[in-house]
Amino acid sequence: MAIFGNLSLRLTESLANLRTKGKLTPADVDGTVREIRRALLEADVALPVVKEFTAHIRERALSDDVNKALNPAQQVVQIVNEELIGILGGEVRRINFAKQPPTVIMLAGLQGAGKTTLAGKLAKKLLEDKHQPMLVACDLQRPNAVNQLQIVGAQAGAHVFAPEPGNGIGDPVRVAKDAIKYATDKHYDVVIIDTAGRLGVDAELMKQAANIRKATNPDEVLFVIDAMIGQDAVATAKAFQEGVDFTGVVLSKLDGDARGGAALSVAKTTGRPIMFASTGERLDEFEVFHPDRMASRILDMGDILTLIEQAQKAFDEEEAMKAAEKMANDEFTLDDFLAQMQQMRKAGNMKRMLGMLPGMGQMKDLIDNFDEREINRTEAIIQSMTPAERKNPKLINGSRRARIARGCGRTVTDVNTLLKNFEQASKMMRTVARGGMPNIPGMGPMPGMGGGRAAKRAAQQKGKKKGKAYSGNPAKRQQQELQASKATGAGFGKGAGFGTASIPGQPSEEELAQLQKFLKR
Repeated sequence: MAIFGNLSLRLTESLANLRTKGKLTPADVDGTVREIRRALLEADVALPVVKEFTAHIRERALSDDVNKALNPAQQVVQIVNEELIGILGGEVRRINFAKQPPTVIMLAGLQGAGKTTLAGKLAKKLLEDKHQPMLVACDLQRPNAVNQLQIVGAQAGAHVFAPEPGNGIGDPVRVAKDAIKYATDKHYDVVIIDTAGRLGVDAELMKQAANIRKATNPDEVLFVIDAMIGQDAVATAKAFQEGVDFTGVVLSKLDGDARGGAALSVAKTTGRPIMFASTGERLDEFEVFHPDRMASRILDMGDILTLIEQAQKAFDEEEAMKAAEKMANDEFTLDDFLAQMQQMRKAGNMKRMLGMLPGMGQMKDLIDNFDEREINRTEAIIQSMTPAERKNPKLINGSRRARIARGCGRTVTDVNTLLKNFEQASKMMRTVARGGMPNIPGMGPMPGMGGGRAAKRAAQQKGKKKGKAYSGNPAKRQQQELQASKATGAGFGKGAGFGTASIPGQPSEEELAQLQKFLKR
């Protein structure tokens, strides 16, 4: 599911209603602002933030700049995008490292917010950035919290300082002090302190956290908040700000299916930036928070830059160059196809990556029904072939297809589908290798999307609507077209979630150039 899926859907539908307006009247603007207000309130965004947000949109949408624009609707979309970036913090905020190591980072938050897992994710990211982090177990209250941190630290490849067993035994303030001295002696340049949480805000929690902060004088205090916590997010954030104070916010469980809009309120109400976002359970599902990119995702405009960054981490440049040469020379084989799919799987959660493409919010059902296990099934089919068959798929006749199907436990139809998809993918890759842009809507079903319930439903709806005339009323016709695009997936690949190719916020020429450069590597 896309991040802030329900909010994204409501906002895009509200803004799509402006498409047919050649000139915006105050009534049009008021109607759109009213829908935006409802969408934000239903998503648990704090009321003061909603009031300020919608007031700014209305004021700017009724200005002369919008009224004189060639396409007022696009101007309004741009205004909403800019205001969203504003309430999300405006700019990217990085960690402030100490001039004299070690840099001390303290994690604070309620129990269950995900602090311990986040400590491992942050350590893994710092290791990738050539730092030497050390985790400190200062949560000595929660049962097995120390053991959990040790397991997470081992997975991340980071050392864990845990002199006390926990489970109610030990002084967390003394452990924190000793950790700083130990890190200095052992030349660890970053210390991440995992503190205790409570089920709710209380005096004991605040006192302990404040004492740890006073004893260690951290360079960063990160407040970890569950993105699904609801309206209580603002009250909790303010309580921690008053009791401990923090320098930045980390959103955890941003991949959940709750409304999640309360997370939009934290930066605005506390004045502290959102620095990181946890988007899954795996340690690598963790990213720097970019307000502009997140606003684009919420408005279903995609996040091409993050998609490229994730792909670059997973793809081997040397192997990609070899594959590109093979594509250009028509020497791309099923072995190469399998290797590329395995690298795609290493890039991360495929559903989340698909959700970063522009316009994919209109295909929510298709993404939700995406089956990542289909990649494993495809791998099994290819590995059931002989080396000669992988090199030259044209050798695969009827009897060979039956043998391959028996060898991998699949059907002959599955083998036929794979061969057809491989042929289509090869054509697309040859186009890219020779300097063209791939025609993604025509590439056929991706693994996992081929026979899903959503695809069948879309085909049935397409058949039902065949030959149906659209209304002569522009507004009604636009609504019919929007419904039709949702049913058939016609919005896929159009560059924006509103059905046009020139909506502000779509991938810029620079982003497309980077994407083209990466695909050609």
